[in-house]
Amino acid sequence: MQQSPRPTPLSGTERTRHRRLREQGRDDRAALDAILGAGFLCHLGVVVDGHPMVVPTVYGTDGHSLYLHGSVASRSLVASPDATVCVTVTHVDGLVLARSVFEHGVNYRSAMIYGTPRLVTDPEEKLTGLARLTEHATPGQWDYARRPSRKELAATALLALSLDEASVKIRTGPPDDGDGPDAALGIWAGTLPMTLSFGEPVPDPVLPEGIDTPPHIASRAGTPATLLPEA
Repeated sequence: MQQSPRPTPLSGTERTRHRRLREQGRDDRAALDAILGAGFLCHLGVVVDGHPMVVPTVYGTDGHSLYLHGSVASRSLVASPDATVCVTVTHVDGLVLARSVFEHGVNYRSAMIYGTPRLVTDPEEKLTGLARLTEHATPGQWDYARRPSRKELAATALLALSLDEASVKIRTGPPDDGDGPDAALGIWAGTLPMTLSFGEPVPDPVLPEGIDTPPHIASRAGTPATLLPEA
């Protein structure tokens, strides 16, 4: 019987080592890929002029690098290529409501990626990176909408951050106080699941009549905006 291939491990560095709640840590690359594939919003943390700055932005990935984009006037993106950054992606799956407030928590999936990003300057790679970013958030949109012009590309900064150094933590399940003294309190405890989903598309008020919502957008109504992990 053929054995399944061993999972590819995540990097083990001082920055990615799990110090607290180690049981929630994951050390395989598949866990990182699943978290990145389940969403499209991240937070970029960088020090600018001696002060920390955390910027929310969308991302895309090719499996090797994380692509982040913004205006060339963005202070965070201008500073990022010369500094170590930390990018986080977090999905909240529910509240954990225990018998005591101290034991309350959150079911979540979270990834942290460290490194020094690279400013993408090659025109072909820039288009490829922007396509991955667009398709990651809205599959089908890159081929539907107009592509960026030269002027728009010049006004857009694109960073590529290697996925080589990353840390993953996942919390699932019920409260942890079911077998402790608080179990005798006789109060309800459990989890309150949370999901984020897309609503019905809302057309631009100035959109001319006769332009229907394209199938790749219409089909997303009612679907999860943050994909849940497979059971």
